[in-house]
Amino acid sequence: MTKYNRFSPCASLAVIGWYMRQLKIWEGVKEYVHIKQKQIKHKPIDKLLDAFINILAGGHGIVEVNTRIRSDRGLQQAFGREACADQATVSQTLNACSGETVEGMRQALQMIYRAQSGGYQHNYEQSHQVLDVDMTGLVAGYQAEQATKGYFSGHKNRRGRQLGRVLVTLYNEIVYEKLYPGTVQLEQNLQELIVGAEGVLELDESRRHQTIVRVDGGGGRDADINWLLARKYFILVKVKNWLRAQKLGKSVQTWYPDPKVPERQVGWVETPHPYDHPTRQLAMRWPKANGQWHYRVLVFNLSDEMLFELSGKPLPESLSLEDQLEAIVNAYDQRGGGVETTIKGSKSGLGIHKRNKRSFTAQEMLVLLAQLAYNLISWVRNLLAKGCSAFKKYGMLRMVRDVFHIFGCIQFSQQNQLEAIVLNRDHRLALPFSEALRPLLRENGLRLILRKI
Repeated sequence: MTKYNRFSPCASLAVIGWYMRQLKIWEGVKEYVHIKQKQIKHKPIDKLLDAFINILAGGHGIVEVNTRIRSDRGLQQAFGREACADQATVSQTLNACSGETVEGMRQALQMIYRAQSGGYQHNYEQSHQVLDVDMTGLVAGYQAEQATKGYFSGHKNRRGRQLGRVLVTLYNEIVYEKLYPGTVQLEQNLQELIVGAEGVLELDESRRHQTIVRVDGGGGRDADINWLLARKYFILVKVKNWLRAQKLGKSVQTWYPDPKVPERQVGWVETPHPYDHPTRQLAMRWPKANGQWHYRVLVFNLSDEMLFELSGKPLPESLSLEDQLEAIVNAYDQRGGGVETTIKGSKSGLGIHKRNKRSFTAQEMLVLLAQLAYNLISWVRNLLAKGCSAFKKYGMLRMVRDVFHIFGCIQFSQQNQLEAIVLNRDHRLALPFSEALRPLLRENGLRLILRKI
């Protein structure tokens, strides 16, 4: 007979808390992260867990810990917490994080990623790994450490920081992230981000030679392109130097219309810029308002077969020039549905641009917590998609807002063990959610029940 029957507005998230405990994910964080702070009621590492649960529950500010998590005792217990700390003390714990704490969190994320991810277990002999690299601005206040004026899309004359991200595109997993001052752009840290990803994925030379790195113009300096080529990567990079792109574009003899973007044209560069290793170079152009042309140039060393693999289409038996050009452009354009989409998902679904801390290390800890949340949600989504393919298309916002907010009751035994989760059967996602997870839960002794509430 159950002793506790607690109502929760996000009872489905309690299932994720239980699943996370089965995988011992937070145990890895406990092993590596040590915060030097006096304990009064709650351990610092437990207050960090409260901040993490708040992110999964859709909280876009630390203040929401009190309204989303602290009042939901059943959800706390599902994640292994007996009670939740006040938002003020959670904020103080984040402020107590140091550079050593952040480095410990990186080590924990690396261990967790290697144990749970598809990207680390990728079969390099069967197909190529794909890494997308990008940066995004995080606007912050004047008092925030290392928040400087820089480029922030849609925000003129604002201050903030920059977030660099490396995405394992085939698995939609964040492999490495780092926070930078607001003036830093991708040209200054591309190599550091790639080296960080290499450490997590353990990319030796043989694996690098089976890896495609795709970068926009921010990482298209000669030095970066030559560095990537020297490390045996396959690359698909947009040239940064717009004057060179214009010069190379004007050397194109024949332009072909882009079937996907009517106003855009593409053509082979007749005299490619010489890099340290052989490359092919394709120019693109589209009209300006004044009748002149915008020019951009793609640099790559991928074979036609690899380009079609990256664009998601089989290589035709009889390859036409139009098919070849379309595959190149599609292979590059798909980064918009990769790393750029993940950044939008992290902002809309996980609120990485809303939680601002004055301390730079506190802000970086929040970024790493959101990175763990993103990957956990990706793994859960993959698990759900095995039982219901509709979940495969769900982004971060729909996962957090809809899938994790099916209300119901969380039942605990007299020994305070999670026994069953009852979901509102009238919720549109309750049935596919329960059917997708029921085999896993039944195997591990947790009941998932649909009932009118």
